[in-house]
Amino acid sequence: MRAVFFGSPEAALPPLNALRDGGHVVPLIVTGPDRPAGRGRKIIPGPVKRYALEHAIPVIQPERIRRDPEALEHLRAAAADIHVVVAYGQIIPRVIIDLPRHSTINVHFSLLPRHRGASPVAAAILAGDARTGVTIFRLNEKMDEGDLLAAAETGIEPAETAGELEARLAVLGADLLTRTLSGIDGIQPRPQDQARATLAPKLRKEDGRLDWTRTADEIDRRVRAMTPWPTAYTFLKGERLIVASGRPESEPSGLAGPAPAPGMILETSGKGILAACGGGTRYRITRVRPESRPPMYAGAFVLGGKAGPGDILEHPDHRDESPSPAER
Repeated sequence: MRAVFFGSPEAALPPLNALRDGGHVVPLIVTGPDRPAGRGRKIIPGPVKRYALEHAIPVIQPERIRRDPEALEHLRAAAADIHVVVAYGQIIPRVIIDLPRHSTINVHFSLLPRHRGASPVAAAILAGDARTGVTIFRLNEKMDEGDLLAAAETGIEPAETAGELEARLAVLGADLLTRTLSGIDGIQPRPQDQARATLAPKLRKEDGRLDWTRTADEIDRRVRAMTPWPTAYTFLKGERLIVASGRPESEPSGLAGPAPAPGMILETSGKGILAACGGGTRYRITRVRPESRPPMYAGAFVLGGKAGPGDILEHPDHRDESPSPAER
């Protein structure tokens, strides 16, 4: 089968590899434009663009595919039997969706109709879902509302970050794509239950702000959901501090008196930074990244008095300034 592939990030590569390993011909790849990245903000190609160049596959990068007649001509010339979309990042118009005889399918990293949108992996972690998965559906011009073709389910590990979960879902999606394509003529599409739909909008940098009035479990879910991007952060002594990892602390603190204020540092040690959270819960920060510094263990960060008991991790409403751009 001839399959044009639409995708941009690292998570799109396992399904793309699965297409080629399964004997399908990929005559064209459609990916996002090159963007600035890293500290130097240099313009570099994304993972799917690099894959296309390494494997000598023709690639196009329309800025707005809905308004690009040249892209449409490239797609017509590719004469695909099917279009496969994995985290492409743009709304594809009907004229392109309907070009191939098998139309266009999307590999989505959630169990639709739950978590429609750009950030389904982070949304599943933030919601405290015990399970998630991958869904393959027929694309239409609405946001992840097309008819369902196949799904595969998996559990979410207790300490799993969004990056780790997405990598697992990409592999699961690759296997599901292979099986779906092999029997696509016999699959009866099923409409989604619109009443069960939830949305997972695109993440913003400010979504990583930690609100210490939340419980430790909620803090933990936000840290994991925002890793590796846009990162979870707080403020300490006037400086932005990225929280790279941690865990809810269940051991009794042995502290007497009234409950400490949310965000107060209760203890610093080689095990990290223990902070008070809402509802009398506590969260231990184990890895941090200070401004303009590389990541480090929180136990190393506190050496030299950088943080100590009684210091306050600020509530996001206590500051007005926006966070500096996060590295992806």
